[in-house]
Amino acid sequence: MAVNRGFWRGKRVFLTGHTGFKGSWLALWLADRGASVHGFALPPPSQPNLFEVAGVASRLAGNTLGDLRDAPTLQAAMQAAQPEIVFHLAAQPLVRYSYDSPVETYGVNVLGTVNLLEAVRNTPGVRAVVNVTTDKCYENREWVWPYREDEALGGFDPYSSSKACSELVTAAYRRSFLASAGVALASARAGNVIGGGDWAADRLIPDFLRALDAGEQLVIRSPHAVRPWQHVLEPLSGYLTLAERLVTQGGQFAEAWNFGPSETDAKPVAWIVDYLCKRIPGAAWRLDAAPQPHEANTLRLDSAKARAGLDWHARWDLRTALEMTLAWHQAWRQDQDMAELSLRQIAEYEAAATS
Repeated sequence: MAVNRGFWRGKRVFLTGHTGFKGSWLALWLADRGASVHGFALPPPSQPNLFEVAGVASRLAGNTLGDLRDAPTLQAAMQAAQPEIVFHLAAQPLVRYSYDSPVETYGVNVLGTVNLLEAVRNTPGVRAVVNVTTDKCYENREWVWPYREDEALGGFDPYSSSKACSELVTAAYRRSFLASAGVALASARAGNVIGGGDWAADRLIPDFLRALDAGEQLVIRSPHAVRPWQHVLEPLSGYLTLAERLVTQGGQFAEAWNFGPSETDAKPVAWIVDYLCKRIPGAAWRLDAAPQPHEANTLRLDSAKARAGLDWHARWDLRTALEMTLAWHQAWRQDQDMAELSLRQIAEYEAAATS
């Protein structure tokens, strides 16, 4: 399952969301493997951010700052890049923010997907597209077993339902336009990713590290909520593997795919923060008793299809993922070379994938 270095050398890749947390990690990985990466995204979403801290821009063949809702600019950027492979990661990615800004959320996540796929239709030479959505695209029944790719789509909050809509758009464009044009289009649904370089608001690990750096106590909303936690490199390796299969073997892989951790790594929030507090003297957390908007209580992801069809499975357990995240943050606090450190973690992950 190791990422095929030879395949990516010289490949022209168009990557939306390259200034974000996952997108920056993917851009570093692709560029280090010899791909010609053209990015399209809004400016980095936080200060600090992985894109700037790791000097991602210097490794890109193209770097366009733009909005997915601006269809002409998006199409012009893609046609200038002339990609063979497209990764669509750009999104409004936050559940709680979507309650405050539903129109923006649907505009970016639904119309943005339409604009991206229209740009693909109008760019000769594209062979494969991976649209990254979310594990939250499923109609959550609050049951204990993991969701599979054939479960019903849905979503209580605007973010979750917008990503379900993006999945429906993907399926419609595949059947109506892209399959007959020889473009293999798949979607990817990942678990809750963690890793170094994430400073987003309203995410558990960034919130913990911010509180730690400020000498404050972490405030937790839902300590009993269960999520499929995984290091960011886990799903990214799945996206890379899937894209290669789309190019080399075509439409048989043009479907939806889950990329989640092992069942034992679906843990409650309290387990995560208790583990971190035991690791770091003085760290502590308390419950926020204020009313909160609805979020799913239990979410697990079944990745049996990816294991069987792509020979993909999670390589780092949750404890390893947390340790890698803490090590990255500590190195940043020590003003180390974060591009070098990030590439070293990628190399360690790849070594684990081949051992």
